[in-house]
Amino acid sequence: MSRHARRAVIGVIAAVIALLSAVQPALAHGFTSTVYVRIGAGDEGRIRTTLELEYDLLVVSAADAERDDPLFQAGTAAFDAGDTEGQAAALNAHTRSAVGYVTRRFSVGSGSRTCTPSRQGAFTMSRQEGVPYARLTLDWACPADGDPVVRSGLFPDSEGYVRDTKTIITYDLDGRSGSAALDAAHPSFSLGQSWYERFWEFFRLGAEHLLGGIDHILFLLALIAGSRRLREIVLAATSFTLAHSVTFLLAALGAVDVPSRIVEPVIALSIAVVAGWYLWRMWRSRGRAAEVEAVGLGRLGLDRAGWIRLAVVFCFGLVHGLGFAGALGIHEAWSWTLLWSLLVFNVGIEAVQLAIIAVVFPLLAVVRGRAPVAGLWLTGAVSAGVAVLGLVWFVQRVFGG
Repeated sequence: MSRHARRAVIGVIAAVIALLSAVQPALAHGFTSTVYVRIGAGDEGRIRTTLELEYDLLVVSAADAERDDPLFQAGTAAFDAGDTEGQAAALNAHTRSAVGYVTRRFSVGSGSRTCTPSRQGAFTMSRQEGVPYARLTLDWACPADGDPVVRSGLFPDSEGYVRDTKTIITYDLDGRSGSAALDAAHPSFSLGQSWYERFWEFFRLGAEHLLGGIDHILFLLALIAGSRRLREIVLAATSFTLAHSVTFLLAALGAVDVPSRIVEPVIALSIAVVAGWYLWRMWRSRGRAAEVEAVGLGRLGLDRAGWIRLAVVFCFGLVHGLGFAGALGIHEAWSWTLLWSLLVFNVGIEAVQLAIIAVVFPLLAVVRGRAPVAGLWLTGAVSAGVAVLGLVWFVQRVFGG
């Protein structure tokens, strides 16, 4: 390779690393929150909603960020002390502020009218992924002039505490059951919505999550860059899909529970390992481009290196599935309704994954076919940038929390 070509390759590597490093690791599954809502029949024909909200967020949001607010003082003191009884007591002592915040941001309507809420019982506490949640039950008196419509704007980005809050709703009312997912872009839904509207909601969430999860995309790009033939990427993608689908469903249905402080660093490490694998193959076969193409999978099937690569991808896929479940924020007991929603969410993930492969892999194949050496260095540059970023994220997530 000429000196100018080498300089160009070095420039590409530097640009890739700089571009990828500009993306903060928080974009993977940053500071988000999930609100859980169950809807059923209440007393005297009312609609009953049971909300579970992240406790510390409720305290700071309901206190309107006034540090001398009594709710803020009592609530944060109980939170810092890990005092569950004190947390419930703080909310119940300042019910007007806490319930007022919720009813300003969450509502049930019927037709063009808003239903009237009434609190049922005191605040109680629960936990989701080791985080304290406050449980509040509200009954809504609604006019009988249309299908109930639920709206949620709880913990919006504008408050500055979290971003991309999701409200996961399950309902069983008047012979209708199902689930819905609300966010800032889609803050409401009607209980009379059709099955395909419910399908689209969770499909969209899955697609948006993969597109917004830069770590999952980089892992996929590392797989594509390290695959020389269509069969390789198909086997690798299938292995990854099967693995993350299993753990995603198990984690979301509450069968397994692995803390995010373990999951997130391993996801970052997986990016570095898969990208580094290809660089290692290049190093072993340096100067013999044709041999690089042959390493990993033989013409008649998998050789030892190919089986090892698939096993590594499968194991890391298991961890990525836990990341998908944590990002969706569902950790509920088994139900057919919930399973349907999770499967549709996963279909959305797979659709975007296949779209990325369908676009990127043929482009790489064309470059490799027309300019094998340039294609080799291009994939090497991308892999190097991805590997460096994966290691940086790993260190940040282990030591930075």
